[in-house]
Amino acid sequence: MHDDRAPATPPGNEERLSARRADAVPHNVGALPMDTLADDPRDDRDEIDLVVYWHLLVRRRWLILGILGVVAAASLLITLMATPIYRATAVMQIEKEEQNVVQVGAVGAQGYDPDFLQTQYQLLQSRALAERVADDLELDAAALERLEKPSWIERLKGLVRPIPKATIVTREADSRAALDAATQAVRAGLVIEPVRRSRLVRIHYDSPAPALSARVANGIAEGFIASGLERRLGASSYAKRYLEDQLKTIKSRLENSERQLVAFAQKENLVSSVQGQSLAGQNLSELNSALATAQEQRIRAQARWAQAQNARGAALPADMLANSIIRTLQQQRAVLQGTYQEKLRVYKPGYPEMLQLKGQLDDLDMQIGRELSNIRASVKAEYDAAASQERLLQGQLDTLRTQALDVDDRSIEYNILKREVDTNRQLYDGLLQRFKEVGVAGDVRSNNISVVDRAEIPTGRFKPSLAFNLSAGVLLGLLLGVIVAFLLEFLDDTLQTPEDVEQRLKLAVLGIIPKLVKQSPVEAARELRSPFSESYRSVRTALQFSTDHGVPRVLLITSSGQGEGKSTAALTLARNFAQIGKRVLLIEGDLRNPSLQKTMGLTAEVGLSNILAGSHVMTDAVRTTDDERLMVIFAGPLAPNPAELLSGPKLVSLLAIAAEQYDQVIIDAPPVMGIADAPILANAVDGTMMLVQSRKTRIATAQAAMKRLHAARAHVVGSLLTQYDAKAAGYGYSYEGYYSYGEQRS
Repeated sequence: MHDDRAPATPPGNEERLSARRADAVPHNVGALPMDTLADDPRDDRDEIDLVVYWHLLVRRRWLILGILGVVAAASLLITLMATPIYRATAVMQIEKEEQNVVQVGAVGAQGYDPDFLQTQYQLLQSRALAERVADDLELDAAALERLEKPSWIERLKGLVRPIPKATIVTREADSRAALDAATQAVRAGLVIEPVRRSRLVRIHYDSPAPALSARVANGIAEGFIASGLERRLGASSYAKRYLEDQLKTIKSRLENSERQLVAFAQKENLVSSVQGQSLAGQNLSELNSALATAQEQRIRAQARWAQAQNARGAALPADMLANSIIRTLQQQRAVLQGTYQEKLRVYKPGYPEMLQLKGQLDDLDMQIGRELSNIRASVKAEYDAAASQERLLQGQLDTLRTQALDVDDRSIEYNILKREVDTNRQLYDGLLQRFKEVGVAGDVRSNNISVVDRAEIPTGRFKPSLAFNLSAGVLLGLLLGVIVAFLLEFLDDTLQTPEDVEQRLKLAVLGIIPKLVKQSPVEAARELRSPFSESYRSVRTALQFSTDHGVPRVLLITSSGQGEGKSTAALTLARNFAQIGKRVLLIEGDLRNPSLQKTMGLTAEVGLSNILAGSHVMTDAVRTTDDERLMVIFAGPLAPNPAELLSGPKLVSLLAIAAEQYDQVIIDAPPVMGIADAPILANAVDGTMMLVQSRKTRIATAQAAMKRLHAARAHVVGSLLTQYDAKAAGYGYSYEGYYSYGEQRS
C-alpha cells in the first residue's frame, strides 16, 4: 500500500509557492516536495525582513502597550509628585581684553588667551563668589528652607496632615555654619551656560522659590563684577608701591657698578671697541679669518700640484690646460700622425718624405713636452706662494695671540663689572617705564564685564516638564516593550506561524485551523459557514493536490506530542470527505490512549486491537455513525503490546481491504515521540499528515518527530497548523474575515 517514490510536483504548485512566499500574509498551500521547500531562496539571503519584525511586534502588541502604559504612568506620577523648580537667568558680557581709556604702550593688553573665558566660567562657580553672594543677600534659615526639596513621603504626609508653621524647626547654628550652608545652597542651584560663538554667558539659578532664584542670579552677576574690580584696583596699588621701592634699590646699584667699571678701566688702561671687545681681540679675530682663507688656498694649490705630479704625459686636469696651446699641438700631431700612418702603407720608413714627416712629429712632441713642463712649473709656483703666505700669517697670529691673551686676562674683571652695569641699567629702564605706565593708565580702565539682562522673577516652572517627561516615558516604555517582546520571541521555541512550519520543518502547510474561543470543535464543525468548518474544507481541497494521484487513499494523521488535536482533525476531515459523497472509514490507531470513542459519543466492544490480534475480522469492528457514508473502527480493548500488534501482517491486510471497500481511509494515530506506534503506521500508509499546534508544539520536538518519520520511510504529504490565532500572530483578521464571508458582521 505504501509507495516509496517521491511524488511529482503538481502543475501550478511552483507558481503558488512563489506567490505565497512573496506575500507577507500566509495562506493555505498545497503539498510540495521536501527539496522544493528546502531550496527556499529566502532562507539563504541575509536581508532583514521588516514585515516579519512588524508581525512580531503586532503579535506582542498587548505586552508592548502594557509596558508602555506602566512606564508612562510612572513618568506621569513622578512628574506630578516632584517639587517644581523655577529658573531665573541673567545674561553677562565678558570681554577677553580690557579696554584702556588711555593707551600708553601696551598697558593692560592681555592678548588672546584661549583659556581666558574658561577661567571666567570657573570663577563664576567658585566658592568665594558663592560665599560673597550668600553674605550680601543675607540668606537666613527661612530662605534655606525654601531651597530644600521635600521628599515624596514628606509631601504625602503634608497632604494628609499639614504641618503647622509653628512646629517647623529652623536651623540655629553659629554664623560660620550658617554661611557655609548658604554658600553650599547657592552653588548647588547655579548653572553657567556660555553662549556659543559669542562673549555672552547665561547665569541660571534653579530653586523652588521664584523670587529667590532671581535674587541669587542677579547677586552672582553683580558680585562677579565687584570682585573683578577689587582685584584690579588692589593689584594696581600694590604694583605702584612695589615699583617705587624697586626703582630706588636698582638706581643705587646701577650708580655703584658704573663707578667701579670706570675706575678699573683707567687702572688697567683698557680700551673696548664698540662691540665691547678689545682691540687685540678684534685684530686676532680678523687675522684668524685671513689665516683660514690662506690655509684653504694652500690646500687647493697643493692638491693641484699633486695632480700635476701624478699625471702621465698630457693627462693633466682640464682646468690646467685651459689657457695653454697644448690642445692645438696635440691636434696637429694627431693629423700628422694620421698622414704618416697612411703613407707608411706605400713608402718605407727610410723614404725621404717619410723621414721628413718623422722629423715633424718629433718636433711637435718636443713642443708638447716643453708646454707640459711650463704648466707644472706654474702650478708649483702657485703652491709655493700659498704655502709661504700661510707661514707668514701663522707667525703673525702666534704673536698677536700672546698679546690678546694678556689683554683678556686683564679684562676678565672688567667684563664682569660691565655685565653688572648692563643688567642694572636694563632693570632700571624697565621698572621706570612700567612705573610711568601704571601711574598714567592704572586707574582709567573700563570694566571688561557687564550685565546685559538682569534676571526677572520666573512665572512658570522650569522643571519637571510634564510634556518632556511624558514623552521620554512613552519613548522609554515603547523601547522597553519592544526589547521585552524581542527577548520573549527569542526565548520562545514553539512553532507559531505557517512560515515557521515551512522554514523549520521544511513542510508545506496544507491548512490552517483557527483557534476557537467560545465554541468546542464539535459545535464549530456543525456550523458549515464557520471559519473552523471552512478551514477544514480548505484542507480537504489541498489534500487533493498533495500527490500526483490526488488524496492519499490511506491517510495517517499524527503529531509530535499529545493533546495537539489529532482526533478532532481526523474526525472533522473524515466528515468533510463524507460530505462530498465519499465512503470514508475512520480508524482510531491510538491503542494506548484512545479518545475518539468519547468524542463521538459511541460505544464499541470490538476494535482495532481485536482485528490485529486475530480474534475478529474487520466487519465485526466497523461502526456506523450519524452519517451513513462515514464508518469508524475504534481502538478496542487496551492491548499490553501495541507496537507488536501494529508490526504484524494483520495491519497491512486490514489497510488493503479497507482501501478496496472505502473511498477514503483516515487513521487517527498516536504521537510520534516516545513510542514506536506512529512510525510503524506511517510506513504502512499512502500518506502522512503532520499536525502542529500553534504556540504549543516545540521546534526541537517537531524536528525530532520528522526525523523519526523519515527514518521510517514515511511519505509526509504536508502539515496542518491548528489553534492558530491570526490576530495574535500579527496578521490581522485575514483568515477569519475570509472564512466567515457569509456571516453578518456589525
